[in-house]
Amino acid sequence: MSRTPASALLSSLIAFSMTWLSLSVTAFAEEVDFNRDIRPILSDACFACHGPDSGHRQADLRLDQQEGLFRSQDGKTIVDKGSPEASELLKRVLSDDPDHVMPPPDSTRQLTPLEKQTIATWIREGANWKGHWSYIPAVRPTVPTVDVGPTGNVIDQFVQSELNARKMKALGQADSASLVRRLSFDLTGLPPSPQQVAEFKADPSAENWNNLVAAYLASDRYAERMTAFWLDLVRYADTNGIHGDNHREVWMFRDWVIDAFRQNMPFDQFTIEQLAGDLLPDATDEQKIASGYNRLLMTTREGGAQAGEYLAKYSADRVRNASTVWLGATMGCCECHDHKFDPYSIRDFYQFAAFFADIQDVPVGVQPSVKMPSRDQKLMQEELNQRLSSLKTSLETQTPELDKEMQDWAAQLHEQHAASPKVWIETKILDMKSQAGQVMTLVDDGTIITSGDNPKRDTYSIAIGLSAGAVTAIRLEALPHDSFTQKSLSRAPGNGNFVLSGVTVTHIRNRDAAEQQVAIKDALASIEQPSWPVANSLDGKAETGWAVDGHNGPPKSPVAVFRLTDPISAEEGDRIIVELRQTSVDFHNIGRFRLTTSSVD
Repeated sequence: MSRTPASALLSSLIAFSMTWLSLSVTAFAEEVDFNRDIRPILSDACFACHGPDSGHRQADLRLDQQEGLFRSQDGKTIVDKGSPEASELLKRVLSDDPDHVMPPPDSTRQLTPLEKQTIATWIREGANWKGHWSYIPAVRPTVPTVDVGPTGNVIDQFVQSELNARKMKALGQADSASLVRRLSFDLTGLPPSPQQVAEFKADPSAENWNNLVAAYLASDRYAERMTAFWLDLVRYADTNGIHGDNHREVWMFRDWVIDAFRQNMPFDQFTIEQLAGDLLPDATDEQKIASGYNRLLMTTREGGAQAGEYLAKYSADRVRNASTVWLGATMGCCECHDHKFDPYSIRDFYQFAAFFADIQDVPVGVQPSVKMPSRDQKLMQEELNQRLSSLKTSLETQTPELDKEMQDWAAQLHEQHAASPKVWIETKILDMKSQAGQVMTLVDDGTIITSGDNPKRDTYSIAIGLSAGAVTAIRLEALPHDSFTQKSLSRAPGNGNFVLSGVTVTHIRNRDAAEQQVAIKDALASIEQPSWPVANSLDGKAETGWAVDGHNGPPKSPVAVFRLTDPISAEEGDRIIVELRQTSVDFHNIGRFRLTTSSVD
């Protein structure tokens, strides 16, 4: 290993000294700023022992607060503006005594010469203190007086001033296509159209540039581009984020933010409506949508998640997000202990959490949602209501013209009805039997009504005569009667309900008495009791069937249609036997019914 020559070592030391000197000169070319230059040093090297955390605070000294930093006690002043060299902080920082210097020698953090010089300069300049940066009102800076040419603006003046200070020159203006491209991406986040580029290249004048800027600023894309930053801050997402990352409907909040920006809503109102829009007196739908901010956090639907744990997570998330977004403060550390580097306590954290305590969260599962029309939908709804009102007024105003139109319409409808084929054809009942011995009576309106003893279970066989033609479906109508239980659909001791367990159809030809069972393709019904659909009547099971809730509510007239797999090609004199089986539930036999057929495909 070769030794470094003495001359080379001397050169290195000189270079290091010059570098440090240049850094010092650069660092202190302007007045030392407490928040920019001093607070970071104190936070990194001193706050662990002399900061917000009461559990680790030494000597009852707080350097994170103004009163602690300028405190005088026992003849010692931490930072003495009147006598800078008498400041205890300066003495401790610059001391060579291991029993006196701060931070102490056994500390993991030691100050660099530049940091010590920065603290010394700050004290000697008057120790100008500033509060937490997020609570200092913004102050409009003085615009530098520099030449930026006839097309320059205020921003150019700040840029040019900095360039002058650094003895640098600005580059020349970019070409027309690059300018349009930059403008479009900056204001809309999208590339410009070929037409926009071509038009500006053809006329790159200041007027055309201003027109292009105005067009972009007036576009919906501009509002979307600008509000994307806010949506990122408030952790907007169309999914819930945890476990399955399931979809959730929160897009109306996104549209509200975009619309608020487009309308130039004042920031104080923008804040109120998001944090508590639903609590405002006579809150509008838009204000309620704005308060959806409080539900943008990540939630879970995982079955094994603990409700109490996730309620705590949701509460803490709201404190962290609201403090960061609206206060410019990171309060996350205070969830478990006083903040070690910023002036916030664990008490502050949970006092802030109490602000959101009335939000009704679903700890684990789908968060509640409310159907609400969008602004465009409400406008359309209002327009339709106005049109409906106008049409209703016109309709209710009787005029000779309206009378004639009504008469013409009625005549036309009558003609159409007379010309259209009947869908359901009255049947010719040839015979009817009750397997259990009920009396079956055919009434003039084509209905069959039962009487006599009502058995527990029964099967009806109804013979129907056919005319020449096709039969495609059979309709069963169950009808109420005043003599039945609850004036409903079945007789006592039944409860008014019925259960149809099975249906079969047999075709008997007149010319040779040949019998053939007809396949039923499917069944449709106007009323179905839960777990008792009409399809059950075709499943071949004696314990299932079609029921219609006949024991509940007012009497109903349920209808079932049984469509045949292949139409019956009937000849004159043919007949069909329709068998209705009721074998599932005791005393649930149909009391009154009617059968009709159809030839419509």
